[in-house]
Amino acid sequence: MLYICSDHGGFRLKSQILKHLVLKNVLFEDEGPLELNPSDDYPTYVDKTISKFLENPKDNKAIVICRNGVGVCMMANKYIGTRAGVSWTPEHAKSSRNDDGTNVLALPADYIDEKTAVEVVDTWLNTPFSKELRYEKRLEMVEEKTGK
Repeated sequence: MLYICSDHGGFRLKSQILKHLVLKNVLFEDEGPLELNPSDDYPTYVDKTISKFLENPKDNKAIVICRNGVGVCMMANKYIGTRAGVSWTPEHAKSSRNDDGTNVLALPADYIDEKTAVEVVDTWLNTPFSKELRYEKRLEMVEEKTGK
């Protein structure tokens, strides 16, 4: 399952991505906000989203969106089992999945247009982790240091 959330800064972009996911028949759950609230804070939504994602991290993925993508990414990476990364081009999204096995995509709503964001999401969702030995070794090293 794909879980997705934003804050007020990413709400518009999230709405466009959700429409695209529906057209592509991608199963997802919107963890909020369900309406624009200019005074909301991303930790509430990221917490809910990552908690759902972590119910089955081998099969689930998540997308988190805020203005610059950094806040939601930092919050997501606080949870053991997440490998969140900010991506803003399809090439970068592909590399983040192939090389680093990201399982949470953070998008910077103020720095990416809708067309590119949809391309980033499609690329990220359709790129598997390569499981190359050197990449697996790096992830093991990260896990040893962080418990993640």
